[in-house]
Amino acid sequence: MLTFDHVHFYYKKGQPVVEDISFTITAGEYVAIVGANGGGKSTIAKLMDGLLLPKEGSVKFNGLDTVIPVDLAKIHEQLGFVFQNPEDQFITTTVMDEVLFGLENISVPGEEISIRLHQALQAVQMEDYLEAMPHQLSGGQKQRVAIAAIVAMRPQFIIFDEPTSMLDPQSRKQVLSIMRELNQQGMTIVHITHHMEEVLLADRVMLLHQGHLIFDGEPYTFFATVPVGDYQLELPFAVRLYHQLHLTTPLTANWKEMITSQWSTNYKI
Repeated sequence: MLTFDHVHFYYKKGQPVVEDISFTITAGEYVAIVGANGGGKSTIAKLMDGLLLPKEGSVKFNGLDTVIPVDLAKIHEQLGFVFQNPEDQFITTTVMDEVLFGLENISVPGEEISIRLHQALQAVQMEDYLEAMPHQLSGGQKQRVAIAAIVAMRPQFIIFDEPTSMLDPQSRKQVLSIMRELNQQGMTIVHITHHMEEVLLADRVMLLHQGHLIFDGEPYTFFATVPVGDYQLELPFAVRLYHQLHLTTPLTANWKEMITSQWSTNYKI
């Protein structure tokens, strides 16, 4: 469980980036965090992982406090972070060494390393690229290797900070599929994104605006009640279709299925 308790953060005093934010993310959730550029999304992600420390309040993961060095080391064993640009995470010269690096850092026993290596690469469909070097990989392949390096360490929780923003549509689809599969296996996922279509994969959405938490709830409630244009965001295609069909049925938990049914009924070819 990850808990923010009245967290404040600034890079320059008098210019707050995060103001008095409190929330809890429980095990197994898939949470999307959205908001305009400069709203505090990436800062929140770094506070979660202890890459930044709160100026006031506390950030705790399973009771461990990010401001306590011994606790933070334990947090990093349980919580992974996938960056927007996979090249920011590459340290070694081959795919195999990249995954092995993290496993050796957390002292995984030698007899288990090979098992974890192959399982992680298989999970991201990169098992045939063991000896490939980073410059030989596409952007999507690099991102999948970055995910594999985190997955191999078997964290309980992974933060994805706009992991698809630099990818082509096919690679983006592959990465999103991997994220959803990890969540279905029990992994807690926090997905920071500016692609509103990706919010539809989440169970919960949080809207940040100028350092404040404006909304925290289910995606269908978010799209039904929040004027997203006021926050420099756009409605996903499925929601725009809902409005274009002039449907009177309120958005509910099964609203996507309802739209599909209505489309099939009224627009048969």
